[in-house]
Amino acid sequence: MLPESVLTQAAKEMLDWQGHGMSVMEISHRSPEFIQIAEETESDLRELMQIPDNYKVLFLQGGATGQFAAIPMNLASSTDTADYIINGLWAQKAAKEAKKYVNVNIAATAEPFTYVPDQKDWKVSEAAAYIHTTPNETINGVAYNFSPEAGPVPIVGDISSMILSEPLDVSKYGVLYAGTQKNMGPAGLTIVIVREDLLDRARDETPLVWHWSDKSIAGSMLNTPPTYGWYLAGLVCRWLKSNGGIKAITEINKRKAEKLYSAIDESDFYNNNIQTAYRSKMNVVFQLANPELDRTFTDNAYPRGLKNLEGHRNVGGLRASLYNAMPEEGVDALILFMKEFEKKYG
Repeated sequence: MLPESVLTQAAKEMLDWQGHGMSVMEISHRSPEFIQIAEETESDLRELMQIPDNYKVLFLQGGATGQFAAIPMNLASSTDTADYIINGLWAQKAAKEAKKYVNVNIAATAEPFTYVPDQKDWKVSEAAAYIHTTPNETINGVAYNFSPEAGPVPIVGDISSMILSEPLDVSKYGVLYAGTQKNMGPAGLTIVIVREDLLDRARDETPLVWHWSDKSIAGSMLNTPPTYGWYLAGLVCRWLKSNGGIKAITEINKRKAEKLYSAIDESDFYNNNIQTAYRSKMNVVFQLANPELDRTFTDNAYPRGLKNLEGHRNVGGLRASLYNAMPEEGVDALILFMKEFEKKYG
């Protein structure tokens, strides 16, 4: 979901961006006008996330899935070992892809994905090239409630579903990456935040399109970047800054999640099986007492404006995603519908 004010501004500027007589999509990515958009977006993102000066910010393509391969190619040789912490299906997918390029050690796993393994239980390698984590798992609704510590070993974090939604100490990570389509913009743009000292680890055979150092030197414009997605991400960053930044959105997100989890916990008709300490604030996954009613629930919710509530195909059930742009009124409307549905079918 994108903020309504962002969509309104984008619509207004669609045919004529700032009096230039053309859309942002038609402006050259190397023009002074687009360079200004790019620089302002990066500056705003750095300010919002408090990104230290010794980190590079890359605006790329290929989604987080593309980075599943780029990470080992940029951080490890083919003979190195990398540690992966598995707390959901996306962490599993990241590890599976990495196995094509590096020796993968599953340092901890939490199946059936109802919690995050405590760091003291991680069985890390003696000389890992990096440790990969997934701080928020969208499919299972599981989130870290701590920042991992790994000393000299770089921590890598897939923050696709929680970027800009809560405070994050960037300095604790060597690399952070995110597809922007959850909290920062449309699908098609990928953010990589990488500590400068890690840019010299890439393999010689790493393709240019995945080569972080080459991309950094070229200002993320080694090839034509997703310019419209970059522009929209900039509008989202400005929207977030104008509404109190990360501190303000954190309180709103916390309130939204607490409301919905309370409605679930107070009912015998709905259930969430994630350990309370590890419940995601972004993705609330829940089940009905009678799974045969799942389709009836979503069919009845749709005309009420409550959409995309189906659980992921791998786990079923129901899922409400409470990303930044979802207003609190939307959560209130869902809770009201849930109570009415329970009264009718419970």
